[in-house]
Amino acid sequence: MNAIVIALIGIVIFILGYRYYSKFVAEKIFRLDPNYVTPAHRYKDGVDYVPTNKFVLWGHHFTSVAGAAPILGPAIAIYWGWLPAFLWVVLGTVFAAGVHDFGTLALSVRNKGYSVGTIADKLIGRRGKLLFLFIILILVLMVNAVFAWVISNLFISYPSSVLPVFIQIPLAIWIGYAAYKRSKKMLIPSLVALAIMYLTAILASRFDFLQIDLVRFMGGEDGAGLFGLGSVSTAFLIWIVILMVYVYIASTLPVWKLLQPRDFINSHQLVVGLGILYLGLIFTNPSISAPAINESPDKSLLPLLFITIACGAISGFHGLVSSGTSSKQLNKETDARFVGYFGAVGEGVLALVSILAVGTLFANTDAFSQAYASFSDANAIGLGNFVEGAANLAQGLWIPTDIATTIVSIIVVSFAATTLDTSVRLMRYIIAELGIEYNIKPLTKTHVATSVAVLSSTALVLIPEGPNGFGSGGYLIWPLFGTANQLLAAISLFLISIWLKRRGSNYLVTLIPMIFVIFMTLFAMFQQVFFEWSWFGTGSNMLLFVLGAIIFVFAIWIAFTAFHELTKKQDDPFDRE
Repeated sequence: MNAIVIALIGIVIFILGYRYYSKFVAEKIFRLDPNYVTPAHRYKDGVDYVPTNKFVLWGHHFTSVAGAAPILGPAIAIYWGWLPAFLWVVLGTVFAAGVHDFGTLALSVRNKGYSVGTIADKLIGRRGKLLFLFIILILVLMVNAVFAWVISNLFISYPSSVLPVFIQIPLAIWIGYAAYKRSKKMLIPSLVALAIMYLTAILASRFDFLQIDLVRFMGGEDGAGLFGLGSVSTAFLIWIVILMVYVYIASTLPVWKLLQPRDFINSHQLVVGLGILYLGLIFTNPSISAPAINESPDKSLLPLLFITIACGAISGFHGLVSSGTSSKQLNKETDARFVGYFGAVGEGVLALVSILAVGTLFANTDAFSQAYASFSDANAIGLGNFVEGAANLAQGLWIPTDIATTIVSIIVVSFAATTLDTSVRLMRYIIAELGIEYNIKPLTKTHVATSVAVLSSTALVLIPEGPNGFGSGGYLIWPLFGTANQLLAAISLFLISIWLKRRGSNYLVTLIPMIFVIFMTLFAMFQQVFFEWSWFGTGSNMLLFVLGAIIFVFAIWIAFTAFHELTKKQDDPFDRE
């Protein structure tokens, strides 16, 4: 099958979904009001509540939700064939992710910029809210562990990406200062910053002394490290510590100082990166060597496909970003369609190119089938295959392989780092909220809550033992991340449905995808928790079993509570504060 044809079909569906379906949802379902005073204006504090241009906010929102997941998930899920992955990414984006991300943003804007976890109190009661907050807390903890693990491994595998990524930080701070203290425009400075990053990437690809290769500095893979660890494990430990110090600082700074300008730069990376890959696709004109459908998988497509591809089709973490940070920066309520729905479309476009990059990487179907012989193999090689496949597409624009590989790895790391520090900021909010609920005053303090978030995330990455040796936590937690993420999306859609019903709006646009997602996710979670991770399962793992069982029970409880609220007659109109 020709890859260009598949790309065109997918992009046309995305365009139609945004042009017509999102407009219908905005005008007829959410009934956005351009004159409504958003929380960014009503509670403006210069730290979290900051009115922001919709293009800048879209950049922050998209890069916060993107991370590595819309790349990694499709690169793994192509194991079942490119067709199921393609259909779930495209249709899931238009009918599930778009209304979920858009809906959580609109819901939060109408409720003082509160997160969906906090709003749950009003919709399903205090008990449901607390259960929901604990699910969210576990999810963001896993997000922190997974993405810290991904970034550290990418820094080890692609040391030429380190310097360009770190150069972005002072450049972003300079742009933030110029924009918010001197009223300068962000566009030109951010493009200059991106040019500096990519120039550094070109130089680092060609000159070894610009590559921060900790493993090489310690004598290579067989060299001795610190604390009795080998060189690779020591390098991993060092990067984890550096990352956690960085996210501590980044998540406590006002959003305009680092978060917004850095994410605006990364939004340009998205445009440049996608432009390179899709233009490369046109010039190379490759065929997809992956089969349309894998007829003999060792793991069933149903329901695992729908939790393997989360970000890129629908993801509960997006709702946390929409309601946790983006809603506090929305300038006009009508901007929610562009920021929320189009942000989901941007991620769908990224997920689509991940499918195409991996699907065209191999010489023929036999070579693909040998590499993707099992679902376990797919998990192990998915991210590396995307980087290699994307670099191959970039060669269609005559970009040398080493430079293309560096640029692709920079894009993945940049998105993952953005997600990581946004997630730590969200975890701080949740810990503070729980501190208020249980009257634990120290947890309501910014630095105490952030310390708890950072230290617990670090422990989850480093402590668990696993097949990847020291620091296997992110690898081990990945399967549970997918199911927890989708459960959160389903519950958020349930909350939006209750909100829409109380407003007298048609709630089927969120209820139908909610039913599909919650069925597939609970089905998958039940299989994994009780038949795979439990003590009598095929892959017994007590960490995953305990966390998974807690999330499963909480989710069932919340679902019944939400269903009761949805079916209950509500005489009073919903508070539109």
